[in-house]
Amino acid sequence: MSRRFTVTSLPPAGPAGTSDSESHRLSAADLRRLSGEDAKGDGNPKESSPFINSTDTEKGKEYDGKNMALFEEEMDTSPMVSSLLSGLANYTNLPQGSREHEEAENNEGGKKKPVQAPRMGTFMGVYLPCLQNIFGVILFLRLTWVVGIAGIMESFCMVFICCSCTMLTAISMSAIATNGVVPAGGSYYMISRSLGPEFGGAVGLCFYLGTTFAGAMYILGTIEILLAYLFPAMAIFKAEDASGEAAAMLNNMRVYGTCVLTCMATVVFVGVKYVNKFALVFLGCVILSILAIYAGVIKSAFDPPNFPICLLGNRTLSRHGFDVCAKLAWEGNETVTTRLWGLFCSSRFLNATCDEYFTRNNVTEIQGIPGAASGLIKENLWSSYLTKGVIVERRGMPSVGLGDGTPVDMDHPYVFSDMTSYFTLLVGIYFPSVTGIMAGSNRSGDLRDAQKSIPTGTILAIATTSAVYISSVVLFGACIEGVVLRDKFGEAVNGNLVVGTLAWPSPWVIVIGSFFSTCGAGLQSLTGAPRLLQAISRDGIVPFLQVFGHGKANGEPTWALLLTACICEIGILIASLDEVAPILSMFFLMCYMFVNLACAVQTLLRTPNWRPRFRYYHWTLSFLGMSLCLALMFICSWYYALVAMLIAGLIYKYIEYRGAEKEWGDGIRGLSLSAARYALLRLEEGPPHTKNWRPQLLVLVRVDQDQNVAHPQLLSLTSQLKAGKGLTIVGSVLEGTFLDNHPQAQRAEESIRRLMEAEKVKGFCQVVISSNLRDGVSHLIQSGGLGGLQHNTVLVGWPRNWRQKEAHQTWRNFIELVRETTAGHLALLVTKNVSMFPGNPERFSEGSIDVWWIVHDGGMLMLLPFLLRHHKVWRKCKMRIFTVAQMDDNSIQMKKDLTTFLYHLRITAEVEVVEMHESDISAYTYEKTLVMEQRSQILKQMHLTKNEREREIQSITDESRGSIRRKNPANTRLRLNVPEETAGDSEEKPEEEVQLIHDQSAPSCPSSSPSPGEEPEREGEADPEKVHLTWTKDKSVAEKNKGPSPVSSEGIKDFFSMKPEWENLNQSNVRRMHTAVRLNEVIVKKSRDAKLVLLNMPGPPRNRNGDENYMEFLEVLTEHLDRVMLVRGGGREVITIYS
Repeated sequence: MSRRFTVTSLPPAGPAGTSDSESHRLSAADLRRLSGEDAKGDGNPKESSPFINSTDTEKGKEYDGKNMALFEEEMDTSPMVSSLLSGLANYTNLPQGSREHEEAENNEGGKKKPVQAPRMGTFMGVYLPCLQNIFGVILFLRLTWVVGIAGIMESFCMVFICCSCTMLTAISMSAIATNGVVPAGGSYYMISRSLGPEFGGAVGLCFYLGTTFAGAMYILGTIEILLAYLFPAMAIFKAEDASGEAAAMLNNMRVYGTCVLTCMATVVFVGVKYVNKFALVFLGCVILSILAIYAGVIKSAFDPPNFPICLLGNRTLSRHGFDVCAKLAWEGNETVTTRLWGLFCSSRFLNATCDEYFTRNNVTEIQGIPGAASGLIKENLWSSYLTKGVIVERRGMPSVGLGDGTPVDMDHPYVFSDMTSYFTLLVGIYFPSVTGIMAGSNRSGDLRDAQKSIPTGTILAIATTSAVYISSVVLFGACIEGVVLRDKFGEAVNGNLVVGTLAWPSPWVIVIGSFFSTCGAGLQSLTGAPRLLQAISRDGIVPFLQVFGHGKANGEPTWALLLTACICEIGILIASLDEVAPILSMFFLMCYMFVNLACAVQTLLRTPNWRPRFRYYHWTLSFLGMSLCLALMFICSWYYALVAMLIAGLIYKYIEYRGAEKEWGDGIRGLSLSAARYALLRLEEGPPHTKNWRPQLLVLVRVDQDQNVAHPQLLSLTSQLKAGKGLTIVGSVLEGTFLDNHPQAQRAEESIRRLMEAEKVKGFCQVVISSNLRDGVSHLIQSGGLGGLQHNTVLVGWPRNWRQKEAHQTWRNFIELVRETTAGHLALLVTKNVSMFPGNPERFSEGSIDVWWIVHDGGMLMLLPFLLRHHKVWRKCKMRIFTVAQMDDNSIQMKKDLTTFLYHLRITAEVEVVEMHESDISAYTYEKTLVMEQRSQILKQMHLTKNEREREIQSITDESRGSIRRKNPANTRLRLNVPEETAGDSEEKPEEEVQLIHDQSAPSCPSSSPSPGEEPEREGEADPEKVHLTWTKDKSVAEKNKGPSPVSSEGIKDFFSMKPEWENLNQSNVRRMHTAVRLNEVIVKKSRDAKLVLLNMPGPPRNRNGDENYMEFLEVLTEHLDRVMLVRGGGREVITIYS
C-alpha cells in the first residue's frame, strides 16, 4: 500500500425501508423453493426459504391490511403467515421422468390438463415397485446353483448378510427420506444433499453405472432364458464339440444381447408410457412364478414330480445325447446297446472298446426332485465348491475311480462345472438379487404421503423378499437333489430350468414368467438410469456431463439414453451373467454405504435440521450397515472394489476442483465445522512449537472507491510467501457507519475474494467498517482469527505519500500500527515500493535475495527468504546474508560463526560481514536532521490559527533565513511556502505540511524526484523552479556539476557550514540519522542489484514527541532500493537448529 491502510469514506447508501406499494406477499416461485420443488439442482448457490432475500415477489400487489401496519415495510422479505400457509396447502410435487413424457404425449397440440395431486399409497407406490426391482433374474437363474454349491448353511449366512445389509440401509434411507420432502431423484438426491455435491456426484454416478450394468445383467438373463430354455434352436453359433459350447454360448449372448438392447432402447425412446403401463404385468409374472414355486414345494411333500437323473457311478450325466439311462436294453429276447453306450464306446457292438470309467461303473437313475419329505436336507447342508472343468458328482454314491492323473474326455456326456466357485464369488453373484430397495424413494414424487409410505413400504418389501430368499434356500436344499442344484443350466433334467422342475403346475410357468420379468426389469433399468444421469447433469456439479442434461422438448433424456445404451453394451459384450453381477454389486454397495454414512453423520452431528419423522434409527445401525457394505465390497471382489473406489475418488476430486460450488446444507459441511471446532479447541492448549511456527498472515489492503484492491501485488507476495499453507486473513477497513456502508463492505469482500482466487491465496477475507482508520485497523489486529487459529504476522504496505498534506494522518496511523503489533507480540512485514514486486506469472532467472541482519529478531529474516524460495517466482534467486561488524568486533570470527549457524539451520546462503567503522557525522547528516526537525516543529503548530501559525513559523525559520542571507544575499533566499487557505480551513484541517524550499531564478528540474513506485508530488510542489532543501550527497554533486547557476559553489559550502543551527539540533536525532545514512550507503553499495532486500525495521520512539521523525529515519534507511521488506520480529524464536 502506498498512501494509507484503508479507503476513504464512502457515500452513504440510500434510505432504508420501502413503501406500501413495494411490500408484497410470498410468490409461487418462493413457495416452490421452500417446499423443495425447485431444489433439484437448478444452479442456485443456496436452497433457502423465501423469508430472506426473496426477489421473485409478485409485482403490483399492495398490502391492504391495516392491523399489521407495523410490519408493512418488511412484507417483501417477511411475508404474512397466512399467505405462506395457503401456499403450502396447495403445494404439489410434480412426478418426474416418465410421467412428464407421458403427459407431453397425451396433451400434445392441446392445452395441458391440470396435474392432479399424487394419490399413490404405500402398497402401490412403494411396496410393489420394490418387490418388482428386488425379485429378478438371480432368483430364477442362479439361486438354486448357489444353494447347491455353498450348501444350506453357507447360503443361509450369505442371504442373511446381504438382506441385513439392505435392511440397515433401508432404515438409514427411511430416516433421510423422512427428513423433509425428497423430490424425485431418490438416492442421488438424498446422498448429495446429505453429504455434499462431491460425495453426491461421485456416488450418484456410481449408482448410475450400477443401474446401467443392472440393465445389461437383465438383458443377459433374458437371452440365457431364451436360448437355453425357450428356443435353443435359435443359436447362431454352434459348437463343434462339447469343449466349444461355452464360447459359442457367449457369442450368441453378445449378438442377441445387442439386438435386444437396441430394441429396448428404442422402446424407451419412443414409448416410455407403455413401459410404465406394463410394469404391473411384469410384476404379476414375478409373483405368479414365486407362488408356483411354493405350490410345487407343497405338492412335492406328498407327490414329487418325475424328473429322473442319470448317474454313471457317482458322476452326473447330461440328458442331451441319450434317452434311456442304461448301458444295455432288451428288445424282444435280444440284448442291444443304448445310445448312452455309443457315447462312451467306439461302436454300438458289445465287443467295442469303451471308456474305462464307463466299463467299471454302473449306470443308475435317481429322482432329481425327491420332495420336501425325503430327508434330503441333511445331504445338502454343507458346501461343495467346484473348480472349472470338474464333473458334478453325487456324494455318497459308490464309484470305482481311476488314477488321479487320468484325463477326462470333455466330449463325454457329463455335467461339468463351467467355473471355479468359492464363497466370495457367490456373494458377488447373489448380491444383485437384493438390490432395488431405492424404487420407493425414486417414486417419492408420486406418493400421497412419502414420509409415511417410503419407510413402511420399503421395510415391508425387504422383509418380504428376505423371507422369500431365506425360505427358498431351505426349501431348495430340502426338495432338490444336490447334483441337480449344482447343475447350473439343468442339463441333467433334460435342459429344464432347475427351479422350474420344482414348480407347479408346469416348469413353463417359471420359464415364461422369468422371461417376462427379466425383460421388464431391463426396460425399467434403461428407463431409470438416463433420468438419474439427467438429474446429475442438470445439477451442474460435473461440468463435462452438462450435455446429457438436455433432451427432447418433453424432457426425455435423449443423450443420456444414448450414453446409457453404450455403457450397457459393454456389459453385453462381457456376455457372462456371472461376470457382470459382481460389477454392479460394487456400485450398488458403494451407494448403500454412503447412504448409511449420510445417516450416521447427520445423527452424530445433531444438526438442527435433522428431524426425521422415522424414529426407529440409530447411528450404530447406520455404522453397522456401512461396515457391512464395505466388507461385502471386498468379499465380492477386492480388485473390483478398488476400481470402484478409485472411480468414485477421481469423480470426487474432479467435482472438488472443477465442479460448480453448491451449498446444500449437507452433512460434510457440518462435519467440517465439528472437526474445525475440535481442532481449534486443541490449538488453545498452548502456542505452537518453534518447529511448527510459520507466518500466519493478516494482510492489510486498501480498496478504492469502486471497492477494488489498490495494490494486487501485496496478495501476489502473500501467495508466494504462503504457498497455500497456514492461515491467511486479508483485511481492509472502510470508514463510515455499518448501516450506511454494509453493501459497500459486501462488494469489497467479493472483490477481495476474487483477487484471492486469482492470486491463489487460500484464506479468509474480513472487511471492517469503522468511524476512523486507526480504530478499524486496531480492531482487525485484535479480533482477527478464532481461538488458537490467529495471525502472528501483519503484512502491510509502506505509506508512500506520507509527506503530502492530504495524507497527514497516514504516518500517525502507521506508527500506531507498529506500536500495536509490538504490544501484541506480532511480527510485522512492511513492503516498500510494492508496485514493483513480481506477480505470480513472473520468474526471476537470476539474482539474489539479500538479508541485512542488523539485530536479532527471532530468526524471521532467515525464515522469510527460505519460504519465498519455495515459490517458482523466487526459486532461482540465491540467498545472501549480510551482518554489520562494529569497531570492537572480530569480523572473521563473526563470519565463521554465522556460517556455522546457517549450516545447523539447514539453510544455504552466502555470508558477508560488513565493517562499519566510527566516522565523523557528515554535513549531509546534519542537514537532513535540520530539515527534519524544522518540519517537525512546523507540523506541531498546525493546531494554531492562521495568523498564529504564520508568526510561529516565521520565528522558527528566522535564523536559517538570516544565515543564508548573510552568506549569499544576492542570489539565494529562503521563503516558506504556505498554501492559501479559505476561512474556516484551520478548523477542518488541523494539520498541514509546510516545506522549506529553495527558489532558483533559472529554470531547472526538481532535485528530488519520486522514488520508484511512488506517486508524483502535488502539482504545487512540482514547480520546476522550486527545489527541496532535503539534499542528498548525489543531489548536491549534481547541483555542483550543473551549468551556469545563480548559486555558486562558495554559497553551497557556506550553506553546509551553518554551525549555529547544527549546534542546536537534538543529538539523539543526529545520531539516528547518522545510522540511517551510513546503513543506507552500505546497503545501496552491496545490494543495489538485489531482487529483494530484507532488513530489520527499527522500532518507533518510546516518546511520542519524536513520532514525526521516525518516518524520516525509515525513508532515509531505504532510499535508492527497488524492493524492500522491513521486518520486525514478534518477540519469540521462529527458527531452530534442533530436529
